[in-house]
Amino acid sequence: MDVIQVEGGHRVTGEVRVEGAKNSALKLMAATIMAPGVTTLKNVPNIADVHVMGKVLKNIGAQIEVVNEHELKIDTSTVDSWETPYHLVAQMRASTAVLGPLLSRFGRAIVAMPGGCNIGARSIDMHILGLEALGVEFKVDHGNIHASAPHGLVGDTVTLSFASVGATENLMMASVFAKGTTTIDNAAREPEIVDLANLLNEMGAKISGAGSPVIEVEGVSELHPVTHEVVGDRIEAGTFLAIGALAKEPVTVTGFDPKHLGLVLKKFEQMGASVERAHRSCTVWRERPLLPTDIQTLPFPGFPTDMQAQTMCLLALAKGSCIITENVFENRFMFASELSRMGANIQIEGHHAIVHGVDGFSGTQVKSPDLRGGAALVMAGLVADGITTVSDIHHIDRGYEGFVEKLGSLGARIRRTTLPDEEYEL
Repeated sequence: MDVIQVEGGHRVTGEVRVEGAKNSALKLMAATIMAPGVTTLKNVPNIADVHVMGKVLKNIGAQIEVVNEHELKIDTSTVDSWETPYHLVAQMRASTAVLGPLLSRFGRAIVAMPGGCNIGARSIDMHILGLEALGVEFKVDHGNIHASAPHGLVGDTVTLSFASVGATENLMMASVFAKGTTTIDNAAREPEIVDLANLLNEMGAKISGAGSPVIEVEGVSELHPVTHEVVGDRIEAGTFLAIGALAKEPVTVTGFDPKHLGLVLKKFEQMGASVERAHRSCTVWRERPLLPTDIQTLPFPGFPTDMQAQTMCLLALAKGSCIITENVFENRFMFASELSRMGANIQIEGHHAIVHGVDGFSGTQVKSPDLRGGAALVMAGLVADGITTVSDIHHIDRGYEGFVEKLGSLGARIRRTTLPDEEYEL
C-alpha cells in the first residue's frame, strides 16, 4: 500500500510553482476533438486524471505526443469513434467533458456515467436538459449515456438551474457548431470556463461573455488546431497558501493569478493570516492566532468547494468555533471524520460542519477520502505531534503533481513509501 508519511513540527517555508489547472486541462484536451489536426497544449499538469483523459482520447482514435512532461501535441484528425470506454471514464468526474465535443463532431456520442471522487451525486440532468434544448436526444442504457442529434444542433436559450461548471462547458462546446446563436443563462463563471472559451475562440469559435452569468455562442462551421497554455491551478495554489497560514512561515506560490482566489485569500486574512498579492504570485504567512470564520461554499466567485477541506484544517485550530456550510457536494464532509482522528472537534449536521478549535493535532493513521481531503490530511500532518500516515493517496495523485516533492522543497519532513497491508490497519 502506497502511503504518505509526514513528521510534524518542522519549519515549512519557501517558494513553490503550481502547474496548469487540472479542471481546465481535462476540458481543453476534450475540446481538441472539435478541431481535427494537431493542437498543442502547454503547462499541462502531469497527474493521473490527465493520463486517463489521454487514454480516453487515444481510445477513440487520437494520437498524442508527449513533448515534455508538461506539453502535449494532440492529433485528432484520426478520431473515428464516438464511444468512450467505461473502464476509463468511470475513473474521473470529467468524463462527461467529451460529450459536447463528440456531439459537435459526429452528431452522436456514447459516454459512460462519470466516476471520480465519491463526494456527491453525479447528476447530469442539467447537461441533458440543456443539450435537449439544442436538439439532442438521449437515452441511458446499462450505465451509458447514448446521445444523438438526428436533425443537427440548433442554437437556443438555455437557463441552468444551478451554475454548473460541467454543464456550462458541455453546452458551450456543443453549441459551437450549432446553427444560429446559443445563450447560456446562469452560466458558471470559473476561470477554467474562461480558459476553455479562450481556447475555442483561438480555434475560430465565436463565444462572448465567458466569466459572466450569460454566455453567447454564435455557431460556426469549423475549428482549426492551435497552441494554447493552460491557466495556472488556483486550487493547488490555494492548498500551498493555506499551508503558509497553517505553519506560520511565509509560503510563496507562483504560476497563477491571485484574483482567481479572491474570496479564499480574504477569508485567510479574516482568520489572521497575512496575504501579499503580486501579478502572478502570492505569499501567505501568519503572526497571530487563527481566528474562527464562517465559510459557505458556492460557485465562483464564491468560496470554492475544492478549498473547503484545506480551510477546515485551518479552522480546526482556530481560537473559537465556526460553521462551514457545504452547498455544492453533499458528501464533502467525509474528510472531517479523518481529521477528528487527529484530534479535531467537528460535528456534522446535514450540510453544516460545526468546528470547535483545538490546541493541536496528533499524528496517526488516516485515509484520504477524496482528492482535496487527502491533501488536507497531509497538510494537517505538517503541524501534528508525531508522524501522520495517509493512505489511499491515489486520490491525491489525481490532482497534485509532485505533492510530496514540493512539500519537501519547503522543508517538510515527508516521504512517499510502500507499506505491507498488514502494517496499515484502521
